[in-house]
Amino acid sequence: MRIKTEDRIVQAVLAKMDQRSLIGQKKYGATMMQEIEGQKKDLNRFLVDVQEELMDALLYIEAAKRCLQDEIEESIYNIDVKNEEIL
Repeated sequence: MRIKTEDRIVQAVLAKMDQRSLIGQKKYGATMMQEIEGQKKDLNRFLVDVQEELMDALLYIEAAKRCLQDEIEESIYNIDVKNEEIL
């Protein structure tokens, strides 16, 4: 399959998806289609996988928000310290 888009963002995401697919195939020994065809996974198992991934995503978002808050607080502190030095 040839990707036709010239959007570099889309191309980058597709490249990451391709790499993730190769990692998954190596880890689990099958493509997702092979899991369906070989009945290794049914609809419920795929839905459980999605649910688990979304829960992980929520944790990553919360952790990222805390990192961002720490960076904001540090930036404010550094600005205050520089302003005091000027005074």
